[in-house]
Amino acid sequence: MASAASQQLRKKRKIAVLGSRSVGKSSLVVRYVEDAFVDSYYPTIENVFEKTIKYKGQEYSCDIVDTAGQDEYSILNSKHAIGIHGYVLVYSIASRASFEMIQTVYDKILNYTGTSTIPCVLVGQKSDLHSHRQVSEAEGKELAQSLHCAWIETSARHNANVAKVFELVLAEIEKASAPGGQEPQPSKCIVM
Repeated sequence: MASAASQQLRKKRKIAVLGSRSVGKSSLVVRYVEDAFVDSYYPTIENVFEKTIKYKGQEYSCDIVDTAGQDEYSILNSKHAIGIHGYVLVYSIASRASFEMIQTVYDKILNYTGTSTIPCVLVGQKSDLHSHRQVSEAEGKELAQSLHCAWIETSARHNANVAKVFELVLAEIEKASAPGGQEPQPSKCIVM
């Protein structure tokens, strides 16, 4: 059990994981939080997972919101924008439609938040399905650049780059909240 002092020093962050249906959002979150891979598909309504993440010497108490799949007809709920510190936008490298849906989801978030950018990471999930690839790495990087966010490809099945996704989103959150848009350097205390 963490002491009250260490809990006070922990930064609280809420991260939403968004994207089309069947792109591996839940698999990504469950692999990260529980280190398990579920091969079956069960549509998610919404699940919230809690995990303490240590990043650059700082502890973060994170609520990771695993959302239902979005499409152009579903309504992205405003609760997926209000009070959220950072976003993980997921597409499957084996689904061109899921990749094309990212811009729509991003625009809906901007509309809800009333901002011109958001702290986010673009994730090309299911990198283990390289023989079924419909979205190139170059296309993923190009979209991330246009959205001003980080980009990474992952495989929840093989646990490839899964933890890196959440480190990247924390870096994007810290960069967005720091003056001048630079990720703050860890503070040091010197006792004389």
